[in-house]
Amino acid sequence: MPNITHPAMAIRPRLPNAWDFIAAAAVLGALMGVAPAVRGTFAPLTGAGLAAVHLDPAALPYYAVRTTLRMFAALVCSILFTLGYGTLAAKSRRAEVILVPLLDILQSVPILGFLSFTVVFFVNLFPGRVLGLEFAAIFAIFTSQAWNMTFSFYQSLTTVPPDLDEAARSFRLSAWQRFWRLEVPFAMPGLVWNTMLSMSGAWFFVVASEAITVGSHTWTLPGIGSFVALALDHRNLAAIGWAIGAMLVVILIYDQVLFRPLVAWADKFRVETTAAVPVPEPWVLALLRRTRLLRLGSRMIGAVLAGLGGLRLAPRQSRAPISRPPSRIADRLWLLIVAVIVAVALWRIVLFVSRGLTVAAFGETLIDGCFSLLRVLAAVAISILIWLPIGVWMGLRPRVARLAQPAAQFLAAFPANLLFPLIVILIVRYRLNPNIWLTPLMLIGTQWYVLFNVIAGAAAFPGDLREAAANFRVRGVLWWRRVILPGILPYLVTGAITAMGNAWNTTIVAEVASWGKTTLVARGLGAYIAQATNDGNTAHIVLGIAVMSGFVVILNRLLWRPLYEFARRRAAPI
Repeated sequence: MPNITHPAMAIRPRLPNAWDFIAAAAVLGALMGVAPAVRGTFAPLTGAGLAAVHLDPAALPYYAVRTTLRMFAALVCSILFTLGYGTLAAKSRRAEVILVPLLDILQSVPILGFLSFTVVFFVNLFPGRVLGLEFAAIFAIFTSQAWNMTFSFYQSLTTVPPDLDEAARSFRLSAWQRFWRLEVPFAMPGLVWNTMLSMSGAWFFVVASEAITVGSHTWTLPGIGSFVALALDHRNLAAIGWAIGAMLVVILIYDQVLFRPLVAWADKFRVETTAAVPVPEPWVLALLRRTRLLRLGSRMIGAVLAGLGGLRLAPRQSRAPISRPPSRIADRLWLLIVAVIVAVALWRIVLFVSRGLTVAAFGETLIDGCFSLLRVLAAVAISILIWLPIGVWMGLRPRVARLAQPAAQFLAAFPANLLFPLIVILIVRYRLNPNIWLTPLMLIGTQWYVLFNVIAGAAAFPGDLREAAANFRVRGVLWWRRVILPGILPYLVTGAITAMGNAWNTTIVAEVASWGKTTLVARGLGAYIAQATNDGNTAHIVLGIAVMSGFVVILNRLLWRPLYEFARRRAAPI
């Protein structure tokens, strides 16, 4: 049998060219810029290890690097979590019963709810080191990124077209090969757009994640979030402007260097039978293709990854799917186990919170939950009405989506905290009701989950179906009802679910707005949990999170799960 050499290995050695030196200089410059931030991460917690945050604009580049490193570390953890959790929820019918409702709850719990219980663990994990605080901040940012990406990946795995599934079975791919050669590529367009959204959404919570409190001690990690918090406390509008400029520069950099190449790469995984519109090559990919040594290295890495994805690691699948009726006894036993675990957890929560709370306090918390629920529903409904038609228009036009991508990322990353001065001044000056006029702060972060998912769905809509609709002259309301809405419905439902989860999460920001010594509070669970966190009242924090989780579970069972199943059935024939 003749020896076969991979094309990447057959390339003759070549000397580096000028583009290699340019790329190497860029990489070396980036490493030199990151090195001081990495040293600060491993510094001791006492003494000069944790430098005080100040409002000097010259310190913003260092703060930007520290914040960006935390966000990318959290993003790596989010991707690993997405691949594992989303796959288990999509593949196991019994695990789905637990994992999907749990994911709904996790994405709805405010970030302060996680920080209240995880900070002590991470600080004790690395005692006396800044690294413990960094891990706590990274975990907090992770909780603002992972859930949206996991929902997107889960939705893609449950809507793989039947013809692709049949092709995978015809080639008798193992489960490992099917995952890396069919399911991950099919999920990639939506996952890339939701990864961009997760990175932008993380900016929304950097203020909360970079201020770590344990007991009577409070540590502020160097970063843009802590810079913004200090500027708000000092009513320094110039410093807020500098922070916005630094955010814009960072977003533009990682959009050009990371996300534009990723979007161009993921575009080749779109499922369609017609020729796609050619997309201009991002300058980073063009630079890589002009190099010699870096291109050779990237090809070798690609060959290794392709080899790993091609390993069987499991028996081949049969050509015809084996349909076995589910065991009713096993299903009932599993549901019984789940019910017992939930009952025990609820009982423990009741015992914990009942020590310092009365029935009247519980009733007040339920009323607070109803106020927050009305704001959440209003924010999601307004987001869908505004961004559904705009998202479809952008997604069906790759050029428009590509031009609007950095602007959308910046707007999605814009923290609601930066609007506190304007909102507080307007409400105080015109004597407006905070219960109503603080709601737009919730809309700021919620709307982008709808927009990005709708863009991803419209961009993944098969071109042959568009051509068929055009040939039959399907237009107007009929086109929306019979063509585009059924095609993007799984993405729209996913966007609405994650938007609602984000809306619950942002209640801690949208229901309490501070500008210097002036603080406005709207009644709701977010304000309740924020106040309990400031007071260090663990029982009230647990009660607030439990009531919020109850609202989320009820909405999930009555609204979102039926809609999701309907969307999955409608998408199956496509």
